[in-house]
Amino acid sequence: MNSTTMVVLIVCVVSVVLYKMFNKHLEFKAKKIEHNNNADHKTDELIKEIQALSKRIQVLESIVTEEGYQVQKDINKL
Repeated sequence: MNSTTMVVLIVCVVSVVLYKMFNKHLEFKAKKIEHNNNADHKTDELIKEIQALSKRIQVLESIVTEEGYQVQKDINKL
């Protein structure tokens, strides 16, 4: 094998390796983007759930702090 053939062979091997590395990099970026999108969706769901629970807590607090509620508790104690 002469030196030109060896150089061409090395360049081909290096090119294939770099190509495969670049493809792996692109696959990783795609998975990362998909994961971020899923995380954003889950975050939105959790925010909605927290808002719903906050509203329920406000309703419960208003019921408990009403004077009629305390009177009803006193009546039930009798």
